[in-house]
Amino acid sequence: MFPTPIEKRPRAAQITYQALVPLALVMWLLPLIAVALFSIRPLSDFTNGNYWGVPSSFEFFTNYGKVFLESDMPRYMLNSVLITVPTVIGAVALSCMTGFALGIYRFRGNLLIFFMFIAGNFVPFQILMVPVRDLTVDMGLYDTKLGLVLFHIAFQTGFCTLFMRNFIRALPFELIEAARVEGVAEWRIFWFIVLPLMKPAIAALAVLIFTFIWNDYFWAIVLTQGPDAQPVTAGITSFNSQFVAQYHLMSAGSIVAALPPVAMFFLMQRHFIAGLTLGAVK
Repeated sequence: MFPTPIEKRPRAAQITYQALVPLALVMWLLPLIAVALFSIRPLSDFTNGNYWGVPSSFEFFTNYGKVFLESDMPRYMLNSVLITVPTVIGAVALSCMTGFALGIYRFRGNLLIFFMFIAGNFVPFQILMVPVRDLTVDMGLYDTKLGLVLFHIAFQTGFCTLFMRNFIRALPFELIEAARVEGVAEWRIFWFIVLPLMKPAIAALAVLIFTFIWNDYFWAIVLTQGPDAQPVTAGITSFNSQFVAQYHLMSAGSIVAALPPVAMFFLMQRHFIAGLTLGAVK
């Protein structure tokens, strides 16, 4: 008995899916593969126009050695750590407290304050470029790591509060009511009851914010201008001189700069997925 066209469709769809997934994966990874190949090419390949051909020689240790030993790349990496880690801690800590207040307490203006946090996420950063820069200059925070940290905390707290408030609202309110009946103080309810239940959400949010801040380029070049404060995303451009663009060193620096977020995701993968899917299935 021959299968009907209706019976053939799922098989055809499956074959199409299996054929398109590898193609989509290659297209997605193609820029990364190109950067990786650029990072092991010698400078002569670029001056001779040999961008996509077989490398004339493989300069893996030479290029990456120059990135680490003959440039300010280690300092830029340290700056990124000193900017990203305090930002993640500050934004997550503030959002845990604001999310608890907006998710647990019922008071007049609760929704208005919550909408104000959300509204900040819809303001284009380009509009704020000039006033934010002028503000940091007036406060003496321009070209400092502290200024970049405070700015990122202020802007990331809105999204983090939205995330945490919705997560806390999904927790069983009976636990908090039972603790109040027993006479437990509000700060103890937050610290000993709510906060332990928020660990998956905290892990997921920490990974997201770490990636956002580490990969930020726009504000890194707006609010900093020297190696003492610039993070790695802005520092990579220092490999360009006035007359020569050192694509091989920029590519090697880009690969090095991409490793910490990738490592962070794989180390926190289990907690990250648990935080995003918690509550999806009852």
